[in-house]
Amino acid sequence: MARAVQVYGRAVLISGPEGLLADRAVAERLAVARKDDPEVEISQVEGGTLDAGTLAEITSASLFSSRRVAVIRDLGSVSADLHAEIVTLATQPLEDLGLLLVHPGGNKGKGLLDKLKKAKIEVVDCPTMKTWDLPKFVAAEARRAGATMEPETTQAVVDAVGHDLRSLASAVSQLASDSDQREIPRALVQRYFGGRAEVTSFAVADAALAGRAGQAMEQLRWALSTGVAPVLVTSALASGLRSLGKYVAAGGGMRDADLAREIGVPPWKLKTLRAQSRGWDERGVAHALRSVAVADAEIKGAADDAEFALERVVLSVARGHGR
Repeated sequence: MARAVQVYGRAVLISGPEGLLADRAVAERLAVARKDDPEVEISQVEGGTLDAGTLAEITSASLFSSRRVAVIRDLGSVSADLHAEIVTLATQPLEDLGLLLVHPGGNKGKGLLDKLKKAKIEVVDCPTMKTWDLPKFVAAEARRAGATMEPETTQAVVDAVGHDLRSLASAVSQLASDSDQREIPRALVQRYFGGRAEVTSFAVADAALAGRAGQAMEQLRWALSTGVAPVLVTSALASGLRSLGKYVAAGGGMRDADLAREIGVPPWKLKTLRAQSRGWDERGVAHALRSVAVADAEIKGAADDAEFALERVVLSVARGHGR
């Protein structure tokens, strides 16, 4: 059973680079604060503009309300002169004050961050989501909107929209509102985002790993023409090859759930890996990974023509299939 969210008489550190998760954590606690006291006074300030006077004003008793919530965003930009006072407010919370401290991750303001964590105040982590967890996020967003999605449909959304959580959340919300059935069909995803889904770096990688050289080159040209960064293509190739290498090395005998966990992919992805693996062995995967590493260096400055380097490595990987 989830622990009930509490706001007053405590400080909460909301820390991490994923802005959507941080904004939701703040919004959830503000909603709880308003529910507990509709007259609550809420103040939100940016750390870089915070001074001693403002800090005292937003955390002291209000003339207009018995309760307050202070939200300090971009905590890493708070002046060092205020660190001690913020730690005191966090570790000796006032009964009618809720303090929400939002840190975007990174080393800026790390000293203050470490002191707050050492004080063992409540921490809400908002880390960058791993690529393989994005379909789960999409599925959760669908449930949040009162809908459902099949695993392959959630992956289609990720392939079409990309890795930005705000964009994914917006896409799912749009799909859910426009779907006339509870389960969002893949056909609807293709209708909305089909043109974009066909040109992602993962589409290029999947075609190359499957040995479909012509399709891989066509996908690559479309991807580059629509603004896909070359580094995303080499990244997708490397990611696909690493998963394929783990699959080939694992051999048989494992249950799909265990195998997927071992490789680090969702279970439905095993079907794709099985099809791709028929043309690969460990030596071929290792050779292809070296080619991708060379191409990655070339597009980052070691070569004059990044597109040519990409075309060469995509062809190399595609033609390496079946050797």
